[in-house]
Amino acid sequence: MNLVLNNVQNVTSYYESVGDTVEIQVVAYGPGLHMLRADTSPVSDRISTISLELEGVTFAACGNTHRKMEAQSGNTVNLLDEAEMVTSGVVQLVMLQEQGWAYVRP
Repeated sequence: MNLVLNNVQNVTSYYESVGDTVEIQVVAYGPGLHMLRADTSPVSDRISTISLELEGVTFAACGNTHRKMEAQSGNTVNLLDEAEMVTSGVVQLVMLQEQGWAYVRP
């Protein structure tokens, strides 16, 4: 999870250094959704800081994974305020790539 956030910061820094901007969306699905869970994220403070300091960075949570986690636990699974729910993490990645976004997997 820290590697992902390091990549976000490094890419943003590079584009800023050449006078350009970049949009980054971190898409979490499967076990990676723990990154965006309010109760289990070991990087919640970093996500909060990045969201405040870096324009153009967003976080998307897989709705399919979220639903399965809730069903397995029998409890509500709350996400970080910075996370937006998408129907499917994998579909979100496909849609972004169809729009010309690059897919970087740490």
